[in-house]
Amino acid sequence: MGHRKRGKQWVGLILVILMILVGCSTPFRQFMALPSEMRVFSGNLKELHLSLPTTATVTLTDPNVLSVNGKNKNSLDVDLSHPLTLLSKHWGQTQLTLSLFGKLPLKKMNVKVLPDVKVIPGGQSLGVKLKSEGVLVVGHHKVGANQESPGAKADIRVGDYIVEMDGEPIHGVQEVARLVKGAGDQNRSIPTVIKRGGKKRKVMLYPTKDSTKQTYGIGLYVRDSAAGVGTLTFYDPQKKRYGALGHVISDVDTGKPIRVGGGKIVQSEVTSIQKGQTGDPGEKRAIFFRNSAILGSISKNTQFGVFGTLKAPPKSGVYKRAIPVGLAEEVKEGPAEILTVVDGKKVERYNIEIVHRINQKFPATKGMIIKVTDPRLLNKSGGIVQGMSGSPILQDGKLVGAVTHVFVNDPTSGYGTYIEWMLKDAGLLKTAGSFTRCFLF
Repeated sequence: MGHRKRGKQWVGLILVILMILVGCSTPFRQFMALPSEMRVFSGNLKELHLSLPTTATVTLTDPNVLSVNGKNKNSLDVDLSHPLTLLSKHWGQTQLTLSLFGKLPLKKMNVKVLPDVKVIPGGQSLGVKLKSEGVLVVGHHKVGANQESPGAKADIRVGDYIVEMDGEPIHGVQEVARLVKGAGDQNRSIPTVIKRGGKKRKVMLYPTKDSTKQTYGIGLYVRDSAAGVGTLTFYDPQKKRYGALGHVISDVDTGKPIRVGGGKIVQSEVTSIQKGQTGDPGEKRAIFFRNSAILGSISKNTQFGVFGTLKAPPKSGVYKRAIPVGLAEEVKEGPAEILTVVDGKKVERYNIEIVHRINQKFPATKGMIIKVTDPRLLNKSGGIVQGMSGSPILQDGKLVGAVTHVFVNDPTSGYGTYIEWMLKDAGLLKTAGSFTRCFLF
């Protein structure tokens, strides 16, 4: 009995050692690293390296979406000691199953084929002129003998948008001034429509006379526009769409994203750089003029930047033709580069390192941590500065992301977002500065 028991123990020990050796082998690690889901653009080749000394059977639920080793079949035998070549053919989805002896499933993988996307990377410095939807309420003040705010009394809050007064749509502060004066002269209230959290509600405003200024007011600070400087990330020369900034434009007083009521982008010129230091991220100083040629319109302001239609391609870019884009899972930790302007209008390449990437299943602005390694950029700007937001990130000949934030305590480093989130907001992929102009009434 004792010999038999010791024999079982030895067999168990040998099996454990074999399992450890197999688990540590390169082919086993490669096999276990295969994802359960794979995304690829239409027309692209993908190779799977398993290096297993055996044959297997590959089955596809839809061979019209994907071919394996050049064969358009539902099922075929393959040699796993050689790479599997996958060619994505048409938009859609198929399930790839790898089986031993045609019966023992080893791996199941959902393969999604996306419409091919190619865009031209930007890097140009932009002037952004954003019009809000209606006028944005950014504060209250007191008017009249009773020292009250008629706007506050009507429950109009900071962050609300005034979109209609006296039955007229509101587009700017001049319209508010005219309607308030007219109602005040007639000693009557103003039916007013506000938008709060995407929902409209109707209130009544009663203009009050300011005896000191001999004018009528409603006790509100309002703003109808914002202006700042950022960087163009990409544009599509065929669909005439673009993406820029890499982050949302928020109102400087309320801290809330500005609802777009229109706007435009123009090319700007960098005049100087305030170098970034620990505790002070620095900034680009750039100018653009009233008569600057309009490059495009603004239709969206999302957490990933501003988007719209391009009227004319910007000049001074590095790329003249569209290049492929990289999906989030294709981004690697290691060398990369950014395109940006630090002097005048000239876009230049600068070396960076992607030091950490974050796996994201849902859109978020902070997808990777980057570090500037290029001595030229470090000498000129100290690293990443305000105004570089939106600078395209390239790796292995693909556009993979955009700069979004700088680390205040380390201006050589910052965050980047994956380009696919920006492409989705631009409608191309399916599946910052200080802001001014405040008026009071």
